[in-house]
Amino acid sequence: MAKHISYGIIGCGMMGQEHLRNIALLPDVGVASIFEPDATMRARAADLAPHASIAGSVAEVADDPRVDCVLIASPNYVHFAQLREVAAVRALPILVEKPLFTDPVDAAAVKAFAATFTAPVWVAMEYRYMPPVARFIEQAQDATGGIRMLTIREHRYPFLDKVAHWNRFNRRSGGTFVEKCCHFFDLMRLILKSEPVRIMASAGQEVNHLDEHYDGETPDIWDCGYVLVDFASGARAMLELCMYAEGSRYQEEISAVGARGKVECVVPGPGRFWPAHLGAAPTPQLIVSPRFPQGPYTVEIPIDPQLLTAGDHNGSTFYQHQRFCAALRGEGPVEVTLDDGWKAVAMGMAAQLSANQGTAISNPLDASVTT
Repeated sequence: MAKHISYGIIGCGMMGQEHLRNIALLPDVGVASIFEPDATMRARAADLAPHASIAGSVAEVADDPRVDCVLIASPNYVHFAQLREVAAVRALPILVEKPLFTDPVDAAAVKAFAATFTAPVWVAMEYRYMPPVARFIEQAQDATGGIRMLTIREHRYPFLDKVAHWNRFNRRSGGTFVEKCCHFFDLMRLILKSEPVRIMASAGQEVNHLDEHYDGETPDIWDCGYVLVDFASGARAMLELCMYAEGSRYQEEISAVGARGKVECVVPGPGRFWPAHLGAAPTPQLIVSPRFPQGPYTVEIPIDPQLLTAGDHNGSTFYQHQRFCAALRGEGPVEVTLDDGWKAVAMGMAAQLSANQGTAISNPLDASVTT
């Protein structure tokens, strides 16, 4: 019989509530304690996890003897501080939402934390676990004969409204290439099995949030950009992001090309945003295009409807928790480490810096986060 696992939850806004809905689908898993300072979000969380206690602080969650592990799903700019708050109470396993940190000043401290904290920490990189993306990763090397070019395109909706509008400003979110795109930099490293050696970016705020004002400030978060990344293996990767393209049929399109051929996956956005008058939402697909003999073929990868209802990430949040719990039971490894989370942020910071300066950033994992 599987060991029962009880979560303590820190932060139950939009993403935290998605975590709660997916945790509820797992056998032998529950929620013991929740800390959420916003009254509206706290009430919604209580509805989703009616048997959980409502805590008054991070420390109270970590000190609850019923809690076996902690999920941190709070706003970006408090992730690292709350990691340290939990650690100050006891060495609990932690699943922390991306990005791992947002301030370059914290880069060295995050590395020091990783070197000394004794419990498992898993950084939440849900995109790895979307079924079409996971299938793409499984087949990419064989289909291409070794990837030489990797392209990730996300054409999506603008940033959603979050508590106190924290995601409208670079100083709280880390900037778009950190907040949103650390997912894609993580995928680049995972797919190419190599480290970045140079990053060049062009980006800006062209359409979104320009007519919004909060406490007298206009949002400064970017809504579009390109990033080129050279890897030590010689492979090249590109990210294309547009956050005013919610009219697209697919939200993510990923392609890898090598001497043997090309493989692609296409993934729709959240089903709740798909217009009802257009009928059923698109089904994710994997497309393989060999060079010899030519003959592209497509495989549809449907997602369990229950998982689509539970969240906006094509079932990936469920599969991530499933693997995290397996790791806690000794049935698998921590698949997304603190080092992975740190490097994804470092790449995002390098991209932000490159776009601001108009220059390429060499050795991004060494220099970008301290600039």
